[in-house]
Amino acid sequence: MLQHLQPRQQTGARKTRNLHVGLASSETEILEAQKLRYRVFAEEMGARLPTRSPGVDRDLYDPFCEHLIVRDEDAGRIVGTYRILSPSAARRVGGYYSENEFDLTRLQHLRGQLVEIGRSCIDADYRSGAVIALLWSGLARYMQENGYEYLIGCASVSMADGGHLAASLYNRLRDKHLAPLEYHVFPRCPLPLASLRGDLDAEAPPLVKGYLRAGAWICGEPAWDPDFNTADLPILMPIGRVDDRYARHFMGRKD
Repeated sequence: MLQHLQPRQQTGARKTRNLHVGLASSETEILEAQKLRYRVFAEEMGARLPTRSPGVDRDLYDPFCEHLIVRDEDAGRIVGTYRILSPSAARRVGGYYSENEFDLTRLQHLRGQLVEIGRSCIDADYRSGAVIALLWSGLARYMQENGYEYLIGCASVSMADGGHLAASLYNRLRDKHLAPLEYHVFPRCPLPLASLRGDLDAEAPPLVKGYLRAGAWICGEPAWDPDFNTADLPILMPIGRVDDRYARHFMGRKD
C-alpha cells in the first residue's frame, strides 16, 4: 500500500529539519517504523490490522523485508518509511504481498528483477514533501545499487464515498497511463466499476501524480482492500521509463 494522507496544519515558521534516509539497521528501528505504520494506518485511517502486538503493524512479510526509513536526527524519531521486498525475499516468503490482491501471472518473466514497495507512510507533522523526496531518493539508490529494473506496489485511493471517486479516477487515468497488455494484472476482489459512477471530476492524490509523472504505469483495474477500505491501483515502474527530470533529481542520471 502506497498511501496518500493529508498534512497536519502547520503553525508559525517551519524550521529546517535534520532528516536522513537509509535502511533500518536494527530490530529497534524496524519496530519503531512498524509503530509509525500502526499510528498512521490504524489510528489515523481506521484500518483493521491483523497484528498480535498492540500498537504495532506487523505481518508475515515483515521479517523478509528491508525497511527504508527517514529519521529526524534532532527529534530522535522515525518520521517516514517504506518496506521493500526484493525478488529473493519474495521467493523465500512465497510471493509478493501484492499477490493477495492481484493475479501477477503476466509479470512472471519480471520476477527476477521485480522489487515490491509498500506500507508507505509519513508522520502527520512531516508531510511537507521533504520526507517523501528522501524516501524516493533512498528507493532510487536501492534499485541502482542492486541492479533491479522494476518496482511494483499498490497506490491506495480512499473509498470513503463508496468508491465513486476511485472509479472515476481510474477511468480518467487509464487512457494515458495504462500499461501495455502484456503487463496487466487482475484484481482478486475487483472494484465494481460498472456499479459505480465513473464521471466525477476526480483529482489524483499527489503521490499517485508523482508516480505517473515519473513514468509509472497503472497495470490493471483497481482492487478493493476491505481491511483498509481503499481502492488499490496496481502500479508498475520500469526503471528504464523514469522521466529524465526525476532521474536527474533522484538517481543522479546525467543528460
